[in-house]
Amino acid sequence: MTSARLSARPDTFGALAPYAALLGSMVSVTVGTSYAKHLFAEVGAEGTAFYRAGFSALLLMALWRPWRRTWTRRELADMALYGGSLGAMNLLFYEALATIPLGLAIAIEFMGPLGVALIHSRRIAHFAWIALAVVGLALLLPIAGPVHALNPVGVMLALLAGVFWALYIVFGQRGGHVHPGQAVAVGMTTAALVIAPVGIVTAGLHLLTPRLMIQGLVVAVVSSALPFSLERVALKGIPRRTFGVLVAAEPAVGALAGLVLLGEALTTRQGLAIACVIGAGVGSVLWSGEGHALPDDPILSDD
Repeated sequence: MTSARLSARPDTFGALAPYAALLGSMVSVTVGTSYAKHLFAEVGAEGTAFYRAGFSALLLMALWRPWRRTWTRRELADMALYGGSLGAMNLLFYEALATIPLGLAIAIEFMGPLGVALIHSRRIAHFAWIALAVVGLALLLPIAGPVHALNPVGVMLALLAGVFWALYIVFGQRGGHVHPGQAVAVGMTTAALVIAPVGIVTAGLHLLTPRLMIQGLVVAVVSSALPFSLERVALKGIPRRTFGVLVAAEPAVGALAGLVLLGEALTTRQGLAIACVIGAGVGSVLWSGEGHALPDDPILSDD
């Protein structure tokens, strides 16, 4: 009996490991993003986004060495669109974070991949999830009275980030035949080049301060390199539909991280809005005909 219990423990651990990896990935992204907000006062949201993309690009290029393969013009064009949308998404999301709480920014940005998942809706039930997502967004927009601590510009920036997240998914699928590690390395390098002019103009030579560079490297590792690695582990052991359901909870993880690390308390209305977005994400996955998960950004849900 004792030996049976001991032999069952490795199997149990192996079954739970992918779920622990996914949770670790979401926590890592939100904690890293919370830490990144502390850099806004010194290098701005733009400079912080450049740190994240730039250091992430260096790490990914060193890891995957995409120069070892021969790239066609079509592949490079696809990677340019993929990386350009990634860069715009990161920049806009960080600019949104400068004015609105983390959990809300993630929830609003999540409208992008949610829209991609629902755009091919064929069942009546799918429109219920679209309506639920719209209700969640309506609760956040300042169209029905004052919304506590919510900046309309920040909301619009987060929505634009969601648009580019959707484009990132579409363009990423176009280059789906490229090795994922090499594609992300080239895409992140392109993203860094897109963000560089804005980040450098905003922060200037302040970006070269050693203390801030070290902090920027930490942001890149915790927000990108570590969660990307953990997510790859999770994807190998979690069914895609289950993965999509769990990823849909990321706005709640972001809200908790914002509360604990940044003191960003949400109102009841804002919490209800996040719940609507999560419900729409979970519903769209569970009622999908193909059993596919919501398209997710392994680097930034973004992150």
